[in-house]
Amino acid sequence: MEILSGKVVNGHIDFGDVDLPEGATVQAFVLEGENEMSPEQLAELEAAIEEADRGEGISGDEMLRQLREMRERDDAKHR
Repeated sequence: MEILSGKVVNGHIDFGDVDLPEGATVQAFVLEGENEMSPEQLAELEAAIEEADRGEGISGDEMLRQLREMRERDDAKHR
């Protein structure tokens, strides 16, 4: 997977000199104004996607379990 940046020109996404194979499937996220990602944020996102593609990281269930534990610890601190 690769993250590309482009601009909409005449209603089409222009990725510049990037050569994509005919029929390639792409997904686009429209970022506007303050929601635009910095080069550092894009690099961090791409690294996270590559990590997930390698099967590294945790499952969604594990993430939710950890979030519940964090909330419970936070709630206990404020009692």
